[in-house]
Amino acid sequence: MKKAFEFLTHLKENNNREWFTQHKSEYDIIVKENKVFFNQIYQELQEYDQLKGIHIFRIYNDVRFSKNKTPYKTNFGVGYSRSKPMLRGGYYIQLEPGNSFVGGGFWGPEAKDLLRIRKEFEISSTEIEKIIADKTFIQYFGELKGDSVKTAPRGFDKNHPAIDLIRKKQFLVMRKFTDTEVLSDNFQKEVLLTLLAMRPFFDYMSEILTTDMNGEPLF
Repeated sequence: MKKAFEFLTHLKENNNREWFTQHKSEYDIIVKENKVFFNQIYQELQEYDQLKGIHIFRIYNDVRFSKNKTPYKTNFGVGYSRSKPMLRGGYYIQLEPGNSFVGGGFWGPEAKDLLRIRKEFEISSTEIEKIIADKTFIQYFGELKGDSVKTAPRGFDKNHPAIDLIRKKQFLVMRKFTDTEVLSDNFQKEVLLTLLAMRPFFDYMSEILTTDMNGEPLF
């Protein structure tokens, strides 16, 4: 991680193709080391969950439709997806000096899935509120995060007791790590513990998304 952070720090100061080309051999070595780390996490997590894939994100920015025209990202990231359709939710790790975190959840639910989640919360928010109030959830993530719509979604009562949950269009959790924590010998263990702390949340959301409004299985 120390080599990776040093490289990313220099890249942030020299985010251009000329500098990157000159340091490509250094980058290639770091990428191989990152893959070992990311795959170790994948294998460890697979012992507790059913994963269907690992996606290590490229460092190259897609600048075609972005205001940010710098050619390279200044972080290393990886995502782990669960085995659909029965298991929902995705895990994510980002390594970046000053901005490292482990997170996951539901970034952009399909319209039908989002409606199903909102309908469930409309009927009863007891279970989700119990999960996000659990001491382990709070210890690792603090609160349930994610963007919300400004007003009550169409068809929902703006005065519903769970309207703050119903208004959400993303359902995310995140634990930030300092650079010192990332560079410590204990980091890999803490990453795994953080990912496992998401499971009650993931399992409940999976139950919602694999049943109809009567609780009957969809698959």
